[in-house]
Amino acid sequence: YQEELDHLEQQALGAFDLVDRALGRTLEAIENQDVELAELVAADDDRIDGRYLEIHQGLITLLATQSPVATDLRLISALLHVIKNAERMGDQCVNICKLIPIVGHEPPSDESMIRLILEMGVQASSQIIQARQAFADRNETAAQDLVRQDDLIDRLNRDCFTLAIEIGDEPDRREWAMTMLLAARAIERIGDNAVDVGEQVAFVVTGLFREFEDASHPI
Repeated sequence: YQEELDHLEQQALGAFDLVDRALGRTLEAIENQDVELAELVAADDDRIDGRYLEIHQGLITLLATQSPVATDLRLISALLHVIKNAERMGDQCVNICKLIPIVGHEPPSDESMIRLILEMGVQASSQIIQARQAFADRNETAAQDLVRQDDLIDRLNRDCFTLAIEIGDEPDRREWAMTMLLAARAIERIGDNAVDVGEQVAFVVTGLFREFEDASHPI
C-alpha cells in the first residue's frame, strides 16, 4: 500500500515535467510563430491527460480499498488536487497553441509583446519547477514563495494589456495583439495553478487548508 502511494506521488510530480516541457515548446512556437510546432504540442497533450487519468484512478482505488486515515488520507486528497492542476496547466498550453494558427505564419507581430509573453513563460516555468519541488520536499516556505513569483507574472500580464492598447490602429495588428493577450492570460493561469499546488503543500504539512491570501490581492 505504502509503495503504491509513493509511486502515485512520484507519477503525479512527474506530470509537472511533462507540463514544463509542453510550456517550453509552446513558448518556442510563440517566438517563431511556428504553426506546426503548436499543433504538435496540442496533439501531445494526450500524454498529460493520460497521466492524470491513470493517477486519479489509482488514488481513488486506494481510497476505496485501503480506507486511509490521518496523514495518508491528507496526502491522497492533496495529490488529487495536484494532478488536476497539472492537467489544467497542460490544457492552458493547448489553448495557447490553438491561437497560433489563427494569426497565420507571418502575422504583424510586435517584438515588445513577444518579449513580455516569453518573460511570463519563463517565470511560469520557474513556478512549475518550484511547485513540484516544494511538494516533494514538503517545503511550506518554498510553497508560499510561489505567491511572490505569481505577482511578477501578474504585472507582466498587465504590461501586455497596456501594450496591446497602444499597439496601433491597423486591424490585422490589433487582432494579433488581442490574440496574444489571450495567450498571456493562459500563462497567467498556469502561475495561478502553481500557487494552488503550493496551497496543497501547506495542507499536507499542517493539516489545515487555507488559500495563500496574497495570491489574489491587488498589487
